[in-house]
Amino acid sequence: MTSAPSGLPEPTPETSPAETQHDAATPHRAGATYALGRAIITPLARLIYRPRVEGREKVPTDGPVIFASNHLSFIDSIAIPVAAPRPVHFLAKSSYFEGRGFSGALKRSFFESIGAIPVRRGAGQAALDALDQQRQLLDEGLTVALYPEGTRSTDGRLYKGRTGVAFLALQTGAPVVPVGLIGTDKVMPKGAKMPSMTERITVRFGDPIDVSVHGPANSGKARRLATDEIMAGIHALSGQELAGIYNEPAAQGAIEKIKQAFPHERR
Repeated sequence: MTSAPSGLPEPTPETSPAETQHDAATPHRAGATYALGRAIITPLARLIYRPRVEGREKVPTDGPVIFASNHLSFIDSIAIPVAAPRPVHFLAKSSYFEGRGFSGALKRSFFESIGAIPVRRGAGQAALDALDQQRQLLDEGLTVALYPEGTRSTDGRLYKGRTGVAFLALQTGAPVVPVGLIGTDKVMPKGAKMPSMTERITVRFGDPIDVSVHGPANSGKARRLATDEIMAGIHALSGQELAGIYNEPAAQGAIEKIKQAFPHERR
């Protein structure tokens, strides 16, 4: 899956919730394709990979929920829906849904079957549209899953979280359920074309976190404190070594530096 799930704009302290409202396309909700895919993929994945699932009973059975997870592998976005007791929505690159012919239709059906929502990557309006889609889903009492680190960890460490997830939680009032994934990087390392069938994964769900105690969404301090609490919850579940920095390569060139700076919290 793409790093788009955490490509949320990280508003400046002056940004108010009203100022971040933009007219975004209606999000694709989990429907018949998802229900069919879940019915097929879930028992198949459990049979092949025998995932250890812990804390499933901690996930609220109704109302909006944000799953915030560490990110080690492409299959993280399959592991969470397979283990979760409720349908889960992810953001995925729109290119996954735009292929033509039989292969394009197959890829599109697969991503729809795991609850993926197509979004265009990028800074500025694209990031705000992604945020709006997730907000709409939460407003309808549904669930979304995001990766606060922004992209996959290639060295197994847990990187510093970006505040977009906390901003979304503070705006919507949705509880955040931290998720710790263990072993997904062994099942499908970066660059692998097919997952291994000899490794097992563990999916751990933590206690829901109410981030509203930290303050309003337009407070930079509240977003940072909420993010740190979420990341601490993830760390307690995953047991990873803490990197203490953002998981992002240095920008090359003026344009990349601008794109990198705009949607992200400044360090």
